[in-house]
Amino acid sequence: MQPTYTTHSHWMRQALKLGAAAGEAGEVPVGAVIVNQQGKLIAQGENRRERDRDPTAHAEIIALRQASQVLGDWHLDTCTLYVTLEPCPMCAGAIIQARIGLLVYGADDPKTGSIRTVFNLPDSPASYHRLPVLGGILESSCRQQLQSWFAQHRANM
Repeated sequence: MQPTYTTHSHWMRQALKLGAAAGEAGEVPVGAVIVNQQGKLIAQGENRRERDRDPTAHAEIIALRQASQVLGDWHLDTCTLYVTLEPCPMCAGAIIQARIGLLVYGADDPKTGSIRTVFNLPDSPASYHRLPVLGGILESSCRQQLQSWFAQHRANM
């Protein structure tokens, strides 16, 4: 059974909650969740670069690592990854490496978006995995969360 817009919206709202938690902790507010083919949440992540002092601690990377541990396999082809912001080059590469079954993201990233906006890693000759992508789910909510956080963060600098 194919997920509906209602299902995608539900999981994106969960990712938005994680993004809000990251923002409250001083991180760029990006959240990610991974759902298995039965529609069960198996992993989640929020940005933790500042807290962990780790440049790879993006929400997607944290969720991918957790899902691989839960499933006991790095092949995540039966899973859907929901993330509030279009993945950067590092995360896009990791998503492709994990062979995610479907990527669903909220807002385009005009600076580092590597799925559709700045460049398209999944469809490039460098990608051996044809990644199905659905963008724009709860796009305005995802964009607003980021814009509000950056406006507040800049005002406090």
